[in-house]
Amino acid sequence: MGEKVVADRFDLSDRRRYRQKLHKCLEGLGQLLEEKRFDRPRNLMGLEIELNLADAQGQPLMVNAEVLQRIASSDFQTELGQFNLEVNIVPHALSGRVLDQLAEELRTGLAYADRQAREAEARIVMIGTLPTLTPGDLTVANLTDVDRYRLLNDQIMAARGEEITLDIEGVEHLTTTSESIAPESACTSVQLHLQVTPGRFADVWNAAQAIAGAQIAMGANSPFLFGHELWRESRIPLFLQATDTRSPELRVQGVRPRTWFGERWISSAYDLFEENVRYFPALLPLRDEEDPQRVLAAGGVPSLPELTLHNGTVYRWNRPVYGVMDGAPHLRVENRVLPAGPTVTDVLANTAFYYGLVRALADDPRPVWNRMPFAYAERNFDAACRHGIEAQLWWPRSGRGSGLVRRPATRLVREELLPLAAAGLDAWGVEPADRDRCLTVIEERCRRGVNGASWQASAYRSALESGLDRDKALAAVTRAYCDRAADGAAVHTWDGGL
Repeated sequence: MGEKVVADRFDLSDRRRYRQKLHKCLEGLGQLLEEKRFDRPRNLMGLEIELNLADAQGQPLMVNAEVLQRIASSDFQTELGQFNLEVNIVPHALSGRVLDQLAEELRTGLAYADRQAREAEARIVMIGTLPTLTPGDLTVANLTDVDRYRLLNDQIMAARGEEITLDIEGVEHLTTTSESIAPESACTSVQLHLQVTPGRFADVWNAAQAIAGAQIAMGANSPFLFGHELWRESRIPLFLQATDTRSPELRVQGVRPRTWFGERWISSAYDLFEENVRYFPALLPLRDEEDPQRVLAAGGVPSLPELTLHNGTVYRWNRPVYGVMDGAPHLRVENRVLPAGPTVTDVLANTAFYYGLVRALADDPRPVWNRMPFAYAERNFDAACRHGIEAQLWWPRSGRGSGLVRRPATRLVREELLPLAAAGLDAWGVEPADRDRCLTVIEERCRRGVNGASWQASAYRSALESGLDRDKALAAVTRAYCDRAADGAAVHTWDGGL
C-alpha cells in the first residue's frame, strides 16, 4: 500500500462517493485496455520476501524499528508486526543468469541484514510461520507503528463487529480468538511479480492459478501455529481468517472472503479488478483529486490511486497489479502463494519452478484451464495446504485423452511439471546451468519427500520423543532450523537431529 494519507472516518456518504470514484477508475482502466496503451513487454520479474526476527532462543523479538534503522537500506521495509521485515529485490529481466544474480543479491542482502539484527540481539528467520509464536505475541500493541496498519486493523475489526475467531483443524485442532488482525503478521511469504501485456495477462493468471497447488506441495513451510501442528501450510487458512471482514451471518450467506482463491478462469485482467470492486467494500479511503477520464482526454496516463489501494486490500493468492512506470501503464501478476524460506537456495528453486511452469502453460496451445474445471484447481490448492508434499493432486490426462487423474504431487511434478518448467525457463532464455541447478532442488524434494514443513514436523516429533515438552520442542526446532538455514544448503539435505 502507498504512503498517501487516508481518512480517519469513512461514513455511509463517504462510501457512496468512494464507490463512484472506484467505478470511474475502472472505466479508466477499461479505456486504457481498449486503447492498448500499456507498456511493451520487458519480461521483468520482481521478488519480495517477508521475514521474522527472533532471539537466540528462537522466540520472536519486537524490534523491527531498531533493526531497520541499523540496516539503513530502502531494500528493507516494515511489515505488519514488530517482529517482521520485508526485503524487496529490484526488478530483473527474466533471462540469462538471472537466477544466479538473484541468489547472490539475496545472500548478500540477507547476510548484511542479519549482521545488523544481531547488534539488536536478534536474528533473521526466513520461514512461513515462526513456530514459537504465542497469542500473546500477536496483539494490537505489537503492530508496527505505521498509520496504515493501525487504520487497516480498525477498519477490518469495525467491519466484523466482533473478535476474530481462528479455527483450524489439521493434525491437531486450534481454536482461539483475537481482538485485532495481528495474527496476520504470523504469515510471512514470498511474492513473485511478473510484468505482462494485457493480451497475455489472462493466460498467465490462469496458469498461476492452475499450479498453485503444486507450488504449495513443493514449498510448504508453515506446519505450526500457537503450539499446534495444523496444516502443512497453516499460513493459508490463518491469513484468510485473520483478514476476514465477514460476520458469521455473511459467511453463511456466501459472501466472499477478502483472502480469496477466486471462482473462475478469466479472459481479461479487467475481470479481476471489476470483481474486486463489485464484491468487496473499500477499507481504506484515499483522498485524491485525480479524474481518470480528464487525464486520459488530455493524453496522459492516470495513476488510478483509489483502485490500486483498494486492490491491495483484496488478498487474492494471485493478484492483479496496475502501475505506472516512466509514464507508461503496466500490468503485473503478483503470485503470493509461497511461504518464506527455508533458504535462499530453496526460495530460488521455488522461483524457477514458478516462472518456468507459468511460461510453459501460458504458451500451451491446449491450455490446462480448458481441460480442467476451476474447482479442481481450488481443490488442489486446499489439498496441498493441508498435506504438503504428501498431497494428491488432480491434473488433466497426458496425451490426447480427456478427463482428469489424481496422483501424488511428487509424481505429477517429477513426471510432468518439472519438464514443463524446464521448457518454460528455456523459453525465457534462462541460462541452462542455472535452470538445472534450481529445478534439481525441486526434483530432490520429490525424490526424498522432504520440504520445509515435513522437516519441521519430523524434527518436532523427534524433540517430543527425546522428552521435551511442547513449547521446548518447538523452540528447539526453531533453533535447529535457524542453524541449518544459516549454512544455506537446501532443506531436503538437512539432517533431522536436534
